[in-house]
Amino acid sequence: MHSLNPVNKSYCLQEICESNFSRLLRLAPNLYKMDTSATAMACGNPELYLKILDRNPYTLTVELTHCFDSDTDDLLEPAVKIRIYTDTKSAEVLRDHNRPLVSHALRHTTNEHKILDYKWSINYFLEKWLNHCLQLGYCFSTTEAVKYETA
Repeated sequence: MHSLNPVNKSYCLQEICESNFSRLLRLAPNLYKMDTSATAMACGNPELYLKILDRNPYTLTVELTHCFDSDTDDLLEPAVKIRIYTDTKSAEVLRDHNRPLVSHALRHTTNEHKILDYKWSINYFLEKWLNHCLQLGYCFSTTEAVKYETA
């Protein structure tokens, strides 16, 4: 995947989080009305799952993942955990399937550049993946419940 290294990474990270919020709402227009989970299909592509993990007055935590096998216990990737901030209209990645939670990965560092680089890379990935899903035509419905469960 192409990488980008902007000069003002902090500002660009904020912009990406705001644009990811918009992309998520295009992907799941009824996100706030969803109860627990939904599935989306795009012709000839793996199913895309969205699971509501936590709901609070100003935040919503979801997991977004593809299923590359008919058995949903296998090959759920990239399994991105996202915190959506409804008041600021932004979405920030907390972790993906290859990396630990941001707070765990960076708990022993005070280096602001490492923290910013880590957050930048996983949120930049989400931007690219959401664009890919939207280009393929994925869209979630509020009426679909799926058997998708994770630990």
